[in-house]
Amino acid sequence: MKKAYYLKTCSTCIRILKNLNLPPEFILQDIKTEEITTKQLEEMKTLAGSYEALFSKRAKLYKEMDLKNQQLEERDYKQYILEHYTFLSRPVIIIDDAIFIGNSNKTVEAIKLHLGEN
Repeated sequence: MKKAYYLKTCSTCIRILKNLNLPPEFILQDIKTEEITTKQLEEMKTLAGSYEALFSKRAKLYKEMDLKNQQLEERDYKQYILEHYTFLSRPVIIIDDAIFIGNSNKTVEAIKLHLGEN
């Protein structure tokens, strides 16, 4: 599977996707207009190792809900991501059995490297 979960209104996501120049076989899913399903999130978790790895602690709602001061467990991370798209660290790019989460330069370089190998 070749898929990118992103936010069309996020300039960072758009810049990264444009910079990566993903091949046409990639499926792009705008997580605001097409919500993440439980099955999709579970697939991401299998590749990432945990729901926490997929969770964005930089989300505005994270601060507003004061989640920083709560003891969150895996089921909580899953629930929050399914309830509101902003809790997914983005973009999430899946290339076969590899998952790349977030927008750090290191992650973007790892995606480029992986795409070059395929």
